[in-house]
Amino acid sequence: MLTVGEAMQQGTRLLEDAGIAASRLTAEVLLSHAMHCQRVYLYAHSEQQLKEVEWIHYGRYLHERMKGKPTQYITGRQEFYGREFRVTADVLIPRPETEHVVEAALRAVKRGSRVLDIGTGSGALPITLRLEAGVEAWGTDISAAAVAVARENAERIGAPVRFIVCDLMAAIAPGSMDVIVSNPPYVPLTHKEGLQREVRDWEPHVALFAGESGFEIYDRIVSDAPRVLRPGGWLIMELGFGCFEHVTGLLSAWQEVRVDPDLAGIPRVISGRT
Repeated sequence: MLTVGEAMQQGTRLLEDAGIAASRLTAEVLLSHAMHCQRVYLYAHSEQQLKEVEWIHYGRYLHERMKGKPTQYITGRQEFYGREFRVTADVLIPRPETEHVVEAALRAVKRGSRVLDIGTGSGALPITLRLEAGVEAWGTDISAAAVAVARENAERIGAPVRFIVCDLMAAIAPGSMDVIVSNPPYVPLTHKEGLQREVRDWEPHVALFAGESGFEIYDRIVSDAPRVLRPGGWLIMELGFGCFEHVTGLLSAWQEVRVDPDLAGIPRVISGRT
């Protein structure tokens, strides 16, 4: 049986040969997951022999990753805004870029504000805003399986958030929200084959694709948001690649429209007030 150090080396080599990015880090994450330990433990115990069950699990995780399965779906975990969220293939993996939506929303809310997240997935946005700002948070998703994951995250993390299965905000009462946030689907169907296989083959398509143009969900959200928002309410959305001009056009009649770039200077979040 291999030692911990030998297992890391072998896993790194296999992942490199398979063209997996960050192969060393990925091997460490998968091995620590197999051993139910922190990554730092691997370096402090590099001469430790792996148990048979640990080697079996590690081998399976490596095989899954080499086939393209995202590491987060293998471990079932992803960090977002300093908290660990459970993720499954039923939800989009939360990205660091979406934390910019949180930052924009924190400028708009106050304690007790009613906030709705459309297309909530894992529940990362409403859970984070509930805990960071003390808002009354709601989340919707068309996928019942995604809502089940979001509810589990809210209960485990300790955030009282209400989740509803519906199409966008169809089940939300008129004039009931102070702020709407969303990281909507924005990938055009015509771009499907150009996506990374980890995204195209593993993440839920309902959370990725928005018609032939990629603008379909933006159009629907902006159209219905004034019905749901209270007077002076905010709409805050993540911007996908190539969506800037179209979405700014949709909000041309809104007040205080603002676009926030990400760390690379790319337009990432747009905000507007009714």
